Amino acid sequence: MQNVDILILGAGPAGLSTALHLARDFPHLTTRVLILDKARHPRPKLCAGGLVRDAETILARLGLDVTEVPHVDASAAHFDFEGSGLSIRNRKSHTLRVIRRNEFDAWLAGKVRERGMEIREEVTVKDVTPDDDGVTVVTDQGEFRAQVVVGADGSKGVTRRCVLPREPVHTARVLEVITPTQPSPIFSENGGGQGRGREGAYFDFSCVPSGIEGYTWDFPTQIQGQPMRCWGIYDANLHPEWDKSALKETLAEEMSRHGFDLGDYELQGHPIRWYAPWTSISVPRVLLAGDAAGADPLFGEGISMALGYGAVASAEIGESFQRGDFSFRRYPRRVARSGLGQTLLVRWVVARVVYKFKWRWFQILLWHFLKPVVAGTAWLLVLNWAGRLPNRR
Repeated sequence: MQNVDILILGAGPAGLSTALHLARDFPHLTTRVLILDKARHPRPKLCAGGLVRDAETILARLGLDVTEVPHVDASAAHFDFEGSGLSIRNRKSHTLRVIRRNEFDAWLAGKVRERGMEIREEVTVKDVTPDDDGVTVVTDQGEFRAQVVVGADGSKGVTRRCVLPREPVHTARVLEVITPTQPSPIFSENGGGQGRGREGAYFDFSCVPSGIEGYTWDFPTQIQGQPMRCWGIYDANLHPEWDKSALKETLAEEMSRHGFDLGDYELQGHPIRWYAPWTSISVPRVLLAGDAAGADPLFGEGISMALGYGAVASAEIGESFQRGDFSFRRYPRRVARSGLGQTLLVRWVVARVVYKFKWRWFQILLWHFLKPVVAGTAWLLVLNWAGRLPNRR
């Protein structure tokens, strides 16, 4: 059995952000951190890869330049319903930066290693058992004994299932597909192809009246330097008992409107665990971060949230070692009071409203006539939260 003080399970944005914030704010703990991951970087990861400004703010405060990662910048973000809606544009810079998760996560892992912390890859966690004196973690490569454990192992992670087995599960449904920037000539000749700007990111909420609590998306992206598009559909699934249109057929219809045949491309799906105010995110000696704790239920945004959880988890862990108290009773309140928790709460409330009232007239009112209200609310309550995260420097 190997003994370690801080064991982080999962080398994605949440786990790596926790490690990077510990290295910045509590450097004496750096040598006491071990990170485990079941895969090896760079590993494939389903994710649209949109980085909002808050993600870049957190990375910049860590002294990291995300432009080192291959990326595509979207000049504007368009939020539409039946062909009209709200456009958000940053006149001085990009509005959304799009990365591929395999490249982004590998880059973050490299920064963690540069700061002297160990990442042990291809280690599968099988069980997590906390007790009064520590946590026993069973893996396919032996047992570990830790003072504290960070469960950053994602929506389907082992940590939450082990330490909070009776907690309700709230998961969104997501389908994703990568295509070239233009449809095939044959399909276009058959009548498809309503063009969109190549540099824009599009969110279309036309599927809400059919019962899908979310949107279809279309982002610019790149694969090995080649320009591509990332398409997908998100269903928050706040009301799983509702009758819903099939996700695949809805996405296929949307892509067909723009000249793409979904059947020509590989379709993949994954769940996203979303945050709710009553969600338990810690037990003594174990705290959760990232999707394991809960992502944004409104858009399914996970990367910036995961980075934010890392900042809050690091502050809780560092102060717990100073106090000698590993109950983590303060952690849920610390998250709730942070900029991260505030935006998660607002997005949960907005999602309950926007997706509950699925009448077509309501969506038209929201996206066609109340655009200034929507934009103002987003600017004040949904975005620009990262500046309110813990920052000991």
